[in-house]
Amino acid sequence: MHRLRQFLFALGFALLASGAPAQPAGPPGGVDVGKPSALRHLVPAERLEQAAAQQYTALLRQAAAKGALARDDHPQLVRLRAIGKRVTANAARFNPAAAQWRWEVNLIGSNQVNAFCMPGGKIAFFTGIIERLRLTDDEIAAVMGHEVAHALREHARERVAKSELTRLGVVIAALIAGDPRYADAFNLGGALLTLKFSRDDETEADAIGLELAARAGFDPRAGVTLWKKMGAASKGSPPQWLSTHPTGGNRIREIERRLPEVLPLYEQRAQESIPR
Repeated sequence: MHRLRQFLFALGFALLASGAPAQPAGPPGGVDVGKPSALRHLVPAERLEQAAAQQYTALLRQAAAKGALARDDHPQLVRLRAIGKRVTANAARFNPAAAQWRWEVNLIGSNQVNAFCMPGGKIAFFTGIIERLRLTDDEIAAVMGHEVAHALREHARERVAKSELTRLGVVIAALIAGDPRYADAFNLGGALLTLKFSRDDETEADAIGLELAARAGFDPRAGVTLWKKMGAASKGSPPQWLSTHPTGGNRIREIERRLPEVLPLYEQRAQESIPR
């Protein structure tokens, strides 16, 4: 019951926050995606990040036990970490808390076409997505920017909150029915590695990912070539990364629509890097 009261209080706070005026998500001159969902306030960020860190550590241990975790000197991991350092440099523009995250980038040997960024900045790529799609640095930045954007906008936190709301309905129904035994089932949970984001979340992550890549000096037009490669690789059976990431012509068109917003950022960065 104590946990139920806590959640109801958080729900009230979230509803109040949802009525607050929207705050810009990023700096002027970048993409405009509005404010994050107020539902994320229903789940404590610290608890979710702690759970994510535990799952991430467990995944790395499993990979290491199988000899599938890349060593620090692995060329592809060195490449990923260099790209990651640049892509995450502007993360705090979209989530001030990200300035305190302990970012990690690791590479797991697997044929899976997959990559993710968990809450708190825990990033992993599978060798399959790099090798099977023959990703360029710009395309890796597009993938990484997209996944980092999910973490920055706390989409996993929002997904878990929505799941908890569903559980809350069950608990309330049980209490109304006079059978509180099922109230104990109400707790924070969820398999973070298998969360599926909504189409709106994916569109938002695409837009923010483009800006993160552009500000890092990577060509945001690689977002188009990336998704064309993804489509060609699916062959009627979407790879794992696509199974939770809706794709198609509409997605590419939306990325192309956003390019005028981010290309100036990329061009400015390119000018700044020219030796004088």
